[in-house]
Amino acid sequence: MEIKIKKFIRELVGDVLDISIIIVNYNVKEFLQNLLHSISKSSIKINREIIIVDNASNDGSVEFIREKFPEVNLIANNKNLGFSKANNIGMKKAKGKYILLLNPDTLVSEDTFEKMIRFFEENSLVGLAGCKILNPDGTLQLACRRSFPGPWTSFCKVTGLSNLFPESRIFARYNLTYLDPDKTYEVDAISGSFMMFRKDLYEKIGGLDEKFFMYGEDLDFCYRTQKSGYKVFYVHSTQIIHYKGESTKRSGLDETKIFYSAMHLFVKKHLSGSFFVGVILQSAIIFRKLFAFLGKRKLVLLAIILDFVFYDLTLMGSEKAYVFFKSKWVGFPHYSLPIVYLFPGIIHIIITGLTGNYKRYGFTILKNFGAIIISFFFVTSLSFFFKDFAYSRGVIVLTYFTLFFSLTFWRIFAKILFNLGSNNKEGLQRRTLVVGINKQTTAIANKLKLKHTDLHNVIGLISNTNKEVGEEIDGLEVLGSTENINKVIMDNKINEVILSSLELSYNEIMTIVSKSQYDSIDFKLIGNNLDFLMGKTSVSILDDTPIIELNYNISSPIIKLIKRVFDFILSLSTLFFIYPFIYLIVHINKKQNEFQKFVLKIPKVFIGEFSFVGPRENINFNELYLGKEGITGLWYIEGSEGKDSEKLNIYYAKNQNIWLDIEILGKTLIKMWGTRK
Repeated sequence: MEIKIKKFIRELVGDVLDISIIIVNYNVKEFLQNLLHSISKSSIKINREIIIVDNASNDGSVEFIREKFPEVNLIANNKNLGFSKANNIGMKKAKGKYILLLNPDTLVSEDTFEKMIRFFEENSLVGLAGCKILNPDGTLQLACRRSFPGPWTSFCKVTGLSNLFPESRIFARYNLTYLDPDKTYEVDAISGSFMMFRKDLYEKIGGLDEKFFMYGEDLDFCYRTQKSGYKVFYVHSTQIIHYKGESTKRSGLDETKIFYSAMHLFVKKHLSGSFFVGVILQSAIIFRKLFAFLGKRKLVLLAIILDFVFYDLTLMGSEKAYVFFKSKWVGFPHYSLPIVYLFPGIIHIIITGLTGNYKRYGFTILKNFGAIIISFFFVTSLSFFFKDFAYSRGVIVLTYFTLFFSLTFWRIFAKILFNLGSNNKEGLQRRTLVVGINKQTTAIANKLKLKHTDLHNVIGLISNTNKEVGEEIDGLEVLGSTENINKVIMDNKINEVILSSLELSYNEIMTIVSKSQYDSIDFKLIGNNLDFLMGKTSVSILDDTPIIELNYNISSPIIKLIKRVFDFILSLSTLFFIYPFIYLIVHINKKQNEFQKFVLKIPKVFIGEFSFVGPRENINFNELYLGKEGITGLWYIEGSEGKDSEKLNIYYAKNQNIWLDIEILGKTLIKMWGTRK
């Protein structure tokens, strides 16, 4: 009460606020609560205001703030405007002599505001400053003091030289790890999680650049601060804790993509005066993104390398064995060795990939047998066309027979080494995520845990919103929402997702499937309303609850290839023997029937823009790949519109094969013949 009276008196007599604290919140209600309590303790002796800009949180943050912290100036956006724009909205409302941009997933010390204000009062040339920022484990968060990403600085950071030589002024400039964190000094840049600056600076250079949606805006602001004549400082005398990344964990945003886009923008805006500098920095950013991509797929990369190595070792061993038993043959000629030991291995790798053997979280064995068989017939067939390199079919047979053992051996060894094998119960279990939190869904999740015919390690639940994240329902933790399900899948190495038609609409189900359709995830549907999804699925029964696999034939790489070859051959034949006559007839008669319209679209099939059979043009099912647009399809022969058309297109995507395409084409021609004029 005393604090409120003092605040009222200060405002009544026109006293200027010491500091305006601006917090942009997105789905981190529990962190925000702790932060506001820490702010209350650290601002007893200062005159401050708190402005919270909420970026359309769906975890109940807005209602929580209004109920528990009515004194806060709350601005609730109806959509996520990004970090920069939301902060700018808050800055326009700020009345303090100093402005502090503070992340919601932080905790401030009792002396933070006092010491930072005193530092500014004693250093008139400082326009922007940040304090020491710690990780939750007490280690220094390196981003709290940085250099701008110049060419050499970026090169050292990307190549890892800065990590190898953290004490070097030459190599460790980006994060300044050679400097004592317990001293105060001028730096190029500080972290956007705690940026304090003079109101005068804001009035001089403006707010954050809204071209930066998230990331990069702090570097840009620091750069503009220095250009304006002010200095940027790191202050060691006070500290905060930053939990880092909590908001992005609960969003559906691809933060890696946004981060690198922000770096591109910063380089283009400030460091592209020299073409050489621009090229080096852009290359560094691209390589860093490539390393991040490969890092997430290290098991896939390892599997490809080992497959290639063991393929060539097996081929070499088969050659030596064949020479030993067949004395008349001396082996592969030296001039042919680069081709013999390169191309067959590459072909095998491609076929192995197309058959779905390379998965991010493990090594397959049974599918590998199928890949070996397909590869054998493919390489054997090629030997008929390339006679100069068809030295011995006996070597090919011996090689592929031995591959069954060599490629299986390294997979089994790797499974044991990386604890990915089936030598224990955990290895046999599928890491399962269940989408839904109602009683029926959680009951099914618990049934899955007890089912003995299929081992399911139910990792947790997914809710429709972030309100329930972190809660425990019927013994299962809510790990995330449908918005960030792909991040939950990656973080927890999920390989099976159970969806419930009792809680989700088909549109929501397809949206979830589309987010991870290329990550080798097994999606399954539970519930009584099976509808069109039944198709040719594999169904297992859990008491009275059927579980249907949501696997789409059309998204299989090998089926895509077969479909494209079919389209190419059929369209090429039609263009030679039918298209010219139809084209001539249409131009003479100046009108078209259904069949003629169909034939005139075939050139687009030939170039790959269309397929003979596929979905309608106006069907866009949340980025879920349902095949290329077809000049005919189930939608045509059934004459369906709207939702019925959507169902038919999804049914086709699930069950597509060449025989189905031929059947649809036949029925299309019959229908066109019946409606001809």
